Parts: sequence; structure tokens; C-alpha cells
Amino acid sequence: MNKTNMADAETLESITEHERILQEIESTDTACVGPTLRSVYDDQPNAHKRFMEKLDARIRNHDREIEKMCNFHHQGFVDAITELLKVRADAEKLMVQVTDTNRRLQDAGREVLSVTAQMEEVIRCRVQQRNMATTVEKLQLCIPGQALDIHTHIYYAALKTMEQLENIYIPRVSHYRFCQIMAETLPKLREEIKDISMSDLKDFLESIRKHSDKIGETAMRQVGAFKVFFFFFSFLYQPTVRESHRMDSTAQGYTTKCQNGLDTEEGADEDDADEEVLTAQDLVDFSPVYRCLHIYTVLGDRETFENYYRKQRKKQARLVLQPQSNMHETVEGYRKYFNQIVGFFVVEDHILHATQGLVTRAFTDELWNMALSKIIAVLRTHSSYCSDPDLVLELKNLIVIFADTLQVRNGVLCVCVCARMCGVNREIFELDNYSPIPVENEEEYRSVISRFPFHDAEIEKQQFPKKLPMSQSVPQIYIQVKEFIYASLKFSESLHRSSTEIDDMLRKSTNLLLTRTLSGCLQNLIKKPHIGLTELVQIIINTTHLEQACKYLEDFITNITNVSPETVHTTRLYGLSTFKDARHAAEGEIYTKLNQKIDEFIQLADYEWGMAESDGRASGYLMDLINFLRSTFQVFTHLPGKVAQTACMSACKHLATSLMQMLLDTELKQISMGAIQQFNLDVIQCELFASSEPVPGFQGDTLQLAFIDLRQLLDLFMVWDWSTYLADYGQPTSKYLRVNPSTALALLEKMKDTGKKNNIFSQFRKNDRDKQKLIETVVKQLRSLVNGMSQHS
Repeated sequence: MNKTNMADAETLESITEHERILQEIESTDTACVGPTLRSVYDDQPNAHKRFMEKLDARIRNHDREIEKMCNFHHQGFVDAITELLKVRADAEKLMVQVTDTNRRLQDAGREVLSVTAQMEEVIRCRVQQRNMATTVEKLQLCIPGQALDIHTHIYYAALKTMEQLENIYIPRVSHYRFCQIMAETLPKLREEIKDISMSDLKDFLESIRKHSDKIGETAMRQVGAFKVFFFFFSFLYQPTVRESHRMDSTAQGYTTKCQNGLDTEEGADEDDADEEVLTAQDLVDFSPVYRCLHIYTVLGDRETFENYYRKQRKKQARLVLQPQSNMHETVEGYRKYFNQIVGFFVVEDHILHATQGLVTRAFTDELWNMALSKIIAVLRTHSSYCSDPDLVLELKNLIVIFADTLQVRNGVLCVCVCARMCGVNREIFELDNYSPIPVENEEEYRSVISRFPFHDAEIEKQQFPKKLPMSQSVPQIYIQVKEFIYASLKFSESLHRSSTEIDDMLRKSTNLLLTRTLSGCLQNLIKKPHIGLTELVQIIINTTHLEQACKYLEDFITNITNVSPETVHTTRLYGLSTFKDARHAAEGEIYTKLNQKIDEFIQLADYEWGMAESDGRASGYLMDLINFLRSTFQVFTHLPGKVAQTACMSACKHLATSLMQMLLDTELKQISMGAIQQFNLDVIQCELFASSEPVPGFQGDTLQLAFIDLRQLLDLFMVWDWSTYLADYGQPTSKYLRVNPSTALALLEKMKDTGKKNNIFSQFRKNDRDKQKLIETVVKQLRSLVNGMSQHS
């Protein structure tokens, strides 16, 4: 019994030892397994056999476990291998496409390289064409009748060449005999050029009387046919040398329009309408005057030429004013006399405006005063010899036409002053800083309001220093308009008109200044690229104050003419429309520039459309955009409420539209849910901005409604609430009423593509496969809704 127990104990101990050895073999590195195996043989004599049986049993147990694991994963492994085989087929197909694309790209590149030489030739031809066009344009400036004709350029080149020879080249080789001869000859050549130009001028002065008669005849005929506007543009108002070429086409178009309108209204004959109207430049070649003036100016002897010209023209004026002894016998004698006088002053007016300083306004006024006293004396003398009543009546009509023709000089003054005012206004606008006028003390405040009628009780109560709402250009423009009115009044004093006529003339001239000159300057200013949102806001404020100041201009005209504004037929200042139009143009430009600025920020957007999850914070570009809008709308607080509200609503709508277009861009093929979440964070910031009331005056959530389409679309995708959307579609109480099926379909297609292409193995997971099936089902239903809408429409 004891032996049996001892044997059992030894057997149990052997089994335990074998288990320990097996565990060491399984857990020990193969390099150290030798000592472990040796312990088997060091044991009892037959222990190794029992160990082998135990080892075989352990191996069979592991084989059964491996078989179970393989049976469990067999089907998934087979599916994975099948999918990999499909991917390999797609990869081979993609490789073929990439190879074909590369081949076609190489072929296209070779074609591009082959035309490089042709492109260089085209560029060279373009440069030649541009140079030829420039040459033609410059040559057109040299046609007869301009301030400098081709002969002037030739003379000028000759004078410049002589100057270079005398000052640069001849001193270098002065020791040669021929250089000394050339140096002695140069002064003679200059005198010859002066003599030639002076000879041409004398020929011009000798022939001017017959041309003056023709000009005067044409001018009086046009005035008699009610063509005053065409006359004063064609005969009297000739722009300066630098402006003539630029304004030629504009002036001709305007005067032709006036002529046609007047002819139609007065029922002029077709022969008169078709008759070619000749201008002063058509009848007289003024190039000798321009050429001689230029040559004497270059030679530093301009004053001599000016004195000579004025002296000769004063002599000719005396000859023109001498009537024929038998002038009183026929009306033709008076007509010829008047034609000569009118023609003379038309020529002088042309020279006055086509040159700079050759003839001054004071000189022409002196000639006119001399002519006026002479004309009155002549008419008194010769009219006393006239006993024929019919001749007296014809003479009376002729004198009226003559007086009307010469009164057109007032139109010249208006046009000239308007042209000068245009330049002054442009300079004022360019120098303006477009910020409210600061006043440090009472003296500065009184200085401003003394120049511009401004009264505001709230601002007067403020402590110094303070700011006036308009910028510095407003009082400057107001002063310029008053000076224009006063200059027109001074000129009209010599016309011997009644106070009512002078008042009417001043109001019409001021209307012309406001509606044409100032309006054009404002419109051009608003369109300038350097005028930003802040400047546009200030322009709107400025035009508001200028519009309010128009009533003070009317009072100013009334005070200086002593004509009551209640007088019948009194012309009213309608310059108010000028400032309203400018204000509307500035408002439209604000909306445009604001949207352009939003587009610039949107272009900085750099979404990672395949991101797995959002960053947790809004995008940097959008926060910068919102900060810009906040600071901009703070400036808009000075604008009228409706303008600021419209600008804010327009900006929010444009931002919402731009974000929606970014999301639905056809070039964007794939969007992940993480990207949708990131986009949602940005839209939340937009909604917070809208709800912060950046511009006061909006009721409720009116501004937030600009983003309602985006909000409902993103909520639909964030919550994945397709069952509610499809069930409530078309009902006015639908939670996603603003989500269009085509919009939802386009975005869902992008997410479906993401699931297929961006993550191949996502289909192996059951949840992802179920989601793709749901997307396919929703896509089919959305397509049916879209097709139903198209068939219904």
C-alpha cells in the first residue's frame, strides 16, 4: 500500500514537472530551450516517453484552437480577398488611364513647344502694330488747325538742333574753320525763321478781313435761325491747346445734337438742316498765329510778338468799325458792317481760348468798349438819313440779331468758367481727406460756419474740441459756387439787362454748373478705384449737406439781384437732383465694394474637405471677415438708417450666397462629415454676427434670415434627419422648408462619393455599409423629388 502511494506520488510529481517544462518551452527563447529539454532526460528512466505523450497532447490542443479561429475568420478573409481582387482590377484600369493621360499630355506639350516660335512672331507683330497705332495717333495731332501743326514741329526741331550745335557740339570742335562759320551762321538762321513766321503772320492779318466778314455772316445767320448753341460752341468756345484734341469729338457731338433739336423745334427747312456749318477754323487757317507764337516763345521773344499782334489787331478793329459812306441806303450795307464786326470778335474769342496769353480778356474788353461807342455813333448818324419805313424795320430786325449774336459772349463766359470750375472741383476732391472737419476752439468753428451755412443744435452744445460731420471739400465747393455766381453777375452788368433777366440768367448758369460740371466731378470721384468705403460714406454725408445748402444759394442770388423769389417765371435751382443722384451712386458703389471685399476674404478660405472631424473652432478667414464687417458697420452709423441697413443686409446675403456656392461648387467632388461640421462652425459665427445687431434698426431676427437656407441645410446633414425631411417635404410647416431637393441631392452626392473612394475598407464595417445603403436610398428619393419638380415646372 505504501509502495502504491509512493508510485502515485511520483507520477503526479512527474506530470507537474512536465507541465512546467512545456510552459518553459512555450515562453522561452529557442536559443535557451536546450537546458530545459535536458532536464527531461535527467529525470526518471521512462520520463521522456511520458513527456512526449504530454507534448503530443498539447500540440493537438493547439491545433484544435487554430482550427476554431480559422473557421471563425474564414468568411471575412474570403470577402477581403475578393474585394482586394476588385481593387486590383480598378488599379490596373487606373494605371492604363494615367498612362494614356500622360501620353496625351506629352503630345500636347510637344504641340505647344512647336508653336513657341510662332508666338514670338505674333508678339513682335503686336509690338509693331502698337507702335504704328501710337505713331498714327501722334501724327493726327499735327493736322492743320491744331495749336502746333507739322511746320511748327519742323521749325521747333530746327531751333532745338541749332541750340544743341551752339551749346554742345560746336564748342568741342571750335578750332576748325567750318565750325566758326557755322557759329556765325546760326543767328542768321534764327532770324530767317523768325522772318518767315512773321511773313506768314502778316499774310494772315492781311486776309483776315474777308474771312471775318464770312464768319460774321455765318454767325448771324445761325443766330437768326435759332442755332445759338451750335454757334457758340463752333465759333466762340474753342478749347485750349491742350484740351482741343481731347474735347473735339465730344463738343461736335453735343453741338450737332443741339442743332438738330433746335432745327426740329423751329421747323427749319431741309436745305438749311443739310447745309454744312463752317466753323472759324474751317474758314481761317490759324496755324500762322500758332507757329509764330511758338517760335517767338522758344526764342525768348514772346513779348515782342504779343505787342505786335495786339497793335495790328487794334488797327484792324478801327478799320472794321469804319462804315461805308452809303451804308444807310440799303440794308445790305448795314448787314455787311455788322458781319465784319461780329467776325472780328469771333476771331478774337477763338484766339483768346486757343492760346495762352496772346490775347487776354482785358484786351478784348478794351476792344469791345472802343467798338461799342463807335457802333452807337455810327448807327445814330446813318439812321438819321434813313426815311424808308421798310428799311427802318429791316434795320431794327438786323440790329436785334446783331445784339443777340454778340450776347452769346455770355455763354462763352459760362462755358469757360464751368470748364475752370471743373478743374478746381477735381483738385478740391483730390486734396480732401474725407474725414469730419475738426475744430479746436470757437474761432475755428466760426471760421467754418462763416464759409458754409451749417447749423446743428446738438453739435453747438458739445465742448471743444469737436468735429463737424462734413469734410473740408464741402465749404470749399460752396465758396466756389458762390464765386461763380458773383462772376456771372459782374459780367452781366455790361449787358444792360433788367434785374429779372439777370436773376434768370444767374439761376440758369448755376443750374448748368451744378447739373453738369459738379455732377460730372462727383460721378467721376465715386468711380475712382482709390475711393474706399470710408470715403464713400463721407461723400454721402457731404452731398447731404450740399443739397441742404442749395436753398442758401437761392437766397444769395435773390439778395444780389433784388428779385423776389415769388416773381412769376423765376427759375428754381434744381441742383438738388445732382446731389441725390450722386448720393444714390455712392450708395450703390458702397454695396458693390462691400461685396468685393467679402469676395476677397472668401478667396482666402482653405477648407480640408476630406477631414475626419472639425477643428473645434471657426476658420481664421471667416473671423477676419466678421471683424472687418464689424469695424465697417461702425463707420456706417453716420449714414442714414436705411442706407446702413441695406448695406448690412446686402453684405449678409452676399456672404450667405458665397458660402452656399462654395459648398455646392461643381469642382468640389467629395465632402466628409468632418468638413460639414467645420463649415457649420463658420455659419454659426455668421449667425452670431447677424444677431449682434451690427447696424441698429432691424426688427427681430430679420438679419439672421439671410443665413436660413444654410442653417436648415446644415442641420439636415448634421442631424441626418432624412425621414423628417422626406415626410414633411412640401408642407408649409416643414422643419426644412428652405432646403431645396436639388441642393440636398448635390451635397449628398459629394458625401456618397467620399464613402466610396476616400476609405475603401469602410465598406467592410457593417455600420458604414448600412450608412452607404441609407445614402443610396435617400439619393433615389431626392432624385424622384427633383424629377417631379422639373416635370411640374
